[in-house]
Amino acid sequence: MSQPLSSIPVSQLKGVGPSLAEKLKGFGLSSYEDLLFHLPNRYQDRTRIHPIGSLSPGMDVVIEAEVVLADVVTRRRRSLLCKVRDGSGFMTLRFFHFSGAQKSQMTPGAKLRCYGSVRPGPNGLEMVHPEYQVVAEYKAKAVEQHLTPIYPLTEGIQQPRMRSFCEQALKRLNPYSILDYLPAELLQHWGLPTLHDSLRLLHAPMPDVDQTEIQEGLHPSQRRLAFEELLAQHLSLLRLRHKTQKDQARVLMIDRERETQFMAQLGFQLTGAQARVISEIGADLSLGHPMLRLVQGDVGSGKTAVAALAMLYAISSGQQAAIMAPTEILAEQHFQQFCEWFEPLGLKVGWLAGKVKGKKREKILAELAGGEIDIMVGTHALFQPDVIFDRLALVVIDEQHRFGVDQRMALRDKGMVADEVSGVRPHQLIMTATPIPRTLAMAAYADLDVSVIDELPPGRTPVETVAISDQRRDQVIERLRQSCAEGRQAYWVCTLIEENEEMDAQAAQDATTLLQSNLPGINVALVHGKMKAKEKADVMAGFKRGDIQVLVATTVIEVGVNVPNASVMVIENPERLGLAQLHQLRGRVGRGATESFCVLLYHAPLSKFGKARLQVMRETSDGFVIAEKDLEIRGPGEVMGTRQTGLVSMRVADLLRDKDMLGDVKQAADWIIRHAPDRVDLLIRRWLGYGERYAEV
Repeated sequence: MSQPLSSIPVSQLKGVGPSLAEKLKGFGLSSYEDLLFHLPNRYQDRTRIHPIGSLSPGMDVVIEAEVVLADVVTRRRRSLLCKVRDGSGFMTLRFFHFSGAQKSQMTPGAKLRCYGSVRPGPNGLEMVHPEYQVVAEYKAKAVEQHLTPIYPLTEGIQQPRMRSFCEQALKRLNPYSILDYLPAELLQHWGLPTLHDSLRLLHAPMPDVDQTEIQEGLHPSQRRLAFEELLAQHLSLLRLRHKTQKDQARVLMIDRERETQFMAQLGFQLTGAQARVISEIGADLSLGHPMLRLVQGDVGSGKTAVAALAMLYAISSGQQAAIMAPTEILAEQHFQQFCEWFEPLGLKVGWLAGKVKGKKREKILAELAGGEIDIMVGTHALFQPDVIFDRLALVVIDEQHRFGVDQRMALRDKGMVADEVSGVRPHQLIMTATPIPRTLAMAAYADLDVSVIDELPPGRTPVETVAISDQRRDQVIERLRQSCAEGRQAYWVCTLIEENEEMDAQAAQDATTLLQSNLPGINVALVHGKMKAKEKADVMAGFKRGDIQVLVATTVIEVGVNVPNASVMVIENPERLGLAQLHQLRGRVGRGATESFCVLLYHAPLSKFGKARLQVMRETSDGFVIAEKDLEIRGPGEVMGTRQTGLVSMRVADLLRDKDMLGDVKQAADWIIRHAPDRVDLLIRRWLGYGERYAEV
């Protein structure tokens, strides 16, 4: 019986000492098995020699040719040029960095074998810095027998060395040295190759493999490993869900009389979608185990009212509720709104942010711990150790993708601390106005129930979106002046490519100065991330009252600002933002009955991705369509803002490319739980290690 490769440490590799072994471990490579799962991200074909006459630009090839002449030239940049030929043609090798020894190797008549990328040059085709060897020294060695793998690297380990380590592990691979955790029934049902065959092929593909297929990650061996990785992810989330359902939570029931009073305070009728989602939440809260529900709703769909009604369940049951928002502006707006809705019902709303200090903070904390505050609204400040709840039963997370996993867990754990005697957990309601594509929701939120508010309140007007070059800035400012003259308000949002608050603030300051000089008699004010919290709050209050007509801002106003009279949104350099962020910004207008506009003031020339983003914004205002397009353009990590969920660090799977497998993965997970439960832990550990807690959202 072969020794399992999972038990052979990398310190046994030839050429690996203690220091290098530690470096490999830091890269996640501790055993021979880890090396086998460290798969190439692309391949080079060095299996045949190409005649020079058959080459065209863009090809990556091996050539074998004779040196005709070599010379150092000094034009714009000093370089070594070597002209070579074979029986079919001539080409140039160009080296910008070279030694005297290299030059002396390239004497006329010497034979070189080179690998490189072909490109057009001043005198025909050329290769820049090809890998090469002199054939005499090369001893006419045969070409490679399989495609050359290119592995992901870490600092201090070069490609040849990583290749050598993986080759050593591959030599120890046999059907008994690594366990295949996918049962034979599943392999047969979905026509998947074995783990042994897949790993052997992917580390050393033969030349006859479909190279387009393997370079694009679509080879059956790649698909088999992606399937297993997605399966491990799904099983991990299902296990979290199962563990949560075994926990206890308070049964929360709404007081119908209080609900009627609340609805009268609300001042508008709920949409059918809002009513449906509240019904789903109410059913969850009545079950006695913690609710874990994600509410997706497009910008302006009325998620705040849904959250408020969910909180009414907690308060009606004599418990506390908390809502956490990512910015002070949004948190303060929630506080004001909840005070307006809840205080007439005799309920107390508390507010906590970084700017609340001294005796005021001490008083709020004492009231919270003493149970006097029914609803707590706050930012990250709610995580601090001295924030103690008396009986926290419901946690609402707004704009969930803005928070790290640890932060979300910390607030949930505060509810457990408050109830450590009874051991119950608080319910969790997670809200996002950034619609998550169904593709991602299936993979990322298998542990959550998902509700969608897919209906906008009546009276909202569509926002007309136009893209205009910043060379026509004067025309945009004139349109702004006309809108203000009609009694409307406007936003002017400044973005910079660098995440630098100083520079963002300066760009916004420059825009403010320009607008103030071009819009005499119109009150133009500025808000940005470097301002003190009170200054920001004062400016936002002035804008809400209508005292300020044009608000210049950085993207701090992306979420949560609700000024129905604002009908124009100008976004500078929109090509630098993702679609979800652009959609959020556009959602700040179109909140009243007046025709509204979003002007994308771009700087030419636009990149391919920049053009694609602006085109999508012009074509649709459907947040779910935009989310799917954002996924295609930018990938899952950026769309979700979840570098911390584990989804982005997938080793083989790609959620966009492999989304067609997600239904089969779900079926396979159900089958394994029923028929092979002993494989669940093994699969999770192989692909996620011990970090599965970080999939808990």
